[in-house]
Amino acid sequence: MYLDSCIIVKLLVTEPDSEFFVRSLEGQPVVTSELSQTEVFSALLARERAGKITAADRRRAWREFEQRIATEEIHIEPLNGIVLRKARHLLEHCHPKVPLRTLDAIHLATAELCHDFPLVTTDGRLREAATILGYELLPPAETHSAN
Repeated sequence: MYLDSCIIVKLLVTEPDSEFFVRSLEGQPVVTSELSQTEVFSALLARERAGKITAADRRRAWREFEQRIATEEIHIEPLNGIVLRKARHLLEHCHPKVPLRTLDAIHLATAELCHDFPLVTTDGRLREAATILGYELLPPAETHSAN
């Protein structure tokens, strides 16, 4: 299973759909891009600024994320030139149907290159691009649209 950064955050701090993802991913091998380390850190800071978590919560969540990486509960795929070239290809492939963002294209490219599906995300644009590319999604499209 390939985790988008937004899903990793849901595993680290309580959000309305966190429990679904905790249950769905329990015991499953998961992969994400090296990019997620910066995205997750940024998302935790944003939640702290918004008053959704405390500084102590942020530090605890970050330590938990680092621990999950260290124990290989979350495998990190490197960000490299191959991934970036694949991301450019995916940007063009999705154009003009989906205005795919750069970082989302990097996630999609990483997932494709490591052949690790389903792609686990709740991001609408990322899900739309994954659908065009024929990638399996979690939650499935019919489940996600009902939420």
